Amino acid sequence: MIFPLEKLIQYEKNMYEVTVASSRRSYQLSMLYAAQDGQARYHIDTNDGKVVSLAAKEIFTKEIDFILEKE
Repeated sequence: MIFPLEKLIQYEKNMYEVTVASSRRSYQLSMLYAAQDGQARYHIDTNDGKVVSLAAKEIFTKEIDFILEKE
């Protein structure tokens, strides 16, 4: 899947937040992939190894959710 541009255009919240969330989720996915986690490997392999677009898809389709922690 390519980056979900239509959902990005329709997104009404803070774009910086979703960018950071996508970046952090991409990192998580790449670490899971490197650790040979079967489920992460399957999802990344079926997405042609593109962890950033997979992370964005997960966020925009509400497959995962993110929260901001106050310091």
